[in-house]
Amino acid sequence: MHEIAASNSNGYTGGRGCLPWPLDAFKIFVLHSMFSVEIMIWCTFIKEIQKQGGFPFWLHDVPGIVYRSNNEPFKFHMQNFTTKIVNLMKSEGLYASQGGPIILSQIENEYQNVEAAFHEKGPPYVLWAANMAVGLQTGVPWVMCKQQDAPDPVINACNGLRCGETFAGPNSPNKPSIWTENWTSNYQVYGKGPIIRSAEDIAFHVALFIARNGSFVNYYMYHGGTNFGRTSSSYVITAYYDQAPLDEYGLIRQPKWGHLKELHAAIKLCSATLLQGTQTKFPLGTQQEAIVFEENTRGCAAFLINNDTHNNAIVQFRNITFQLLPKSISILPDCKIVAFNSAT
Repeated sequence: MHEIAASNSNGYTGGRGCLPWPLDAFKIFVLHSMFSVEIMIWCTFIKEIQKQGGFPFWLHDVPGIVYRSNNEPFKFHMQNFTTKIVNLMKSEGLYASQGGPIILSQIENEYQNVEAAFHEKGPPYVLWAANMAVGLQTGVPWVMCKQQDAPDPVINACNGLRCGETFAGPNSPNKPSIWTENWTSNYQVYGKGPIIRSAEDIAFHVALFIARNGSFVNYYMYHGGTNFGRTSSSYVITAYYDQAPLDEYGLIRQPKWGHLKELHAAIKLCSATLLQGTQTKFPLGTQQEAIVFEENTRGCAAFLINNDTHNNAIVQFRNITFQLLPKSISILPDCKIVAFNSAT
């Protein structure tokens, strides 16, 4: 969705962008997507992925403008654009609150990484962006990625490779622990080789995040893509995240796709207990740990973790002997039988 000029009232200009089709086509894509839910990311007013940070070029010439700051010209155009997209989504009934597939919306992106550069203009901009977004009343939660002080009720979320280890957690007991970008690879630049992340490493960290009370994991990217024309940022090759579980052309990339499918099936077997059970943790060895969820109705699910990167571990759990492979998690949906191991 591009604005070719400040006066453009329709948004779509025929170019390729965050919403690279007319709205009817976008609606069909969302409703018939292979995934059952969607996250709406306001990519024209974030950064990195596209030329000029995704900002329309004319914005550069607005008098007195300072991007991503507590700056009135920037906030004026950001609010106009965000409101326009929200109203378009509402008009087509695409939010979950309307029976549609969009369950989350994201405002800003990893702003805390650069916030200090804006000095006293940074914190009030974060507060303004949060209040502006919530005021649009989408009926679904708003998130800020890598913004540990995201103002209530906006959810602070984790982006990265190992959020089960690195995420400090929600900044309020009223917020869930969510991982909005689980990087399945990374974008490739000219002159460099593809960035390969193993299926086993992805599975380990997803299982760990869920075991540590994670509520939601979104793969970035699950489906690779293609940068057409000048839409990519500087030095990024035409293919985008081609090492994802589904490649640039939508073809299955094994073993990543199949291994994650089995992981998801195992977690689904634990879902009732994860949602209703009480979590306990205890050591099984110097580098081994059990995280167990139990319900009053005797439902039980366990995650047996081996953090030793080189050696197998033999552990005892509920009078049963288990062998844990190096750097792996075994998932036991009934606390007895291993349904999935992240390393196999």
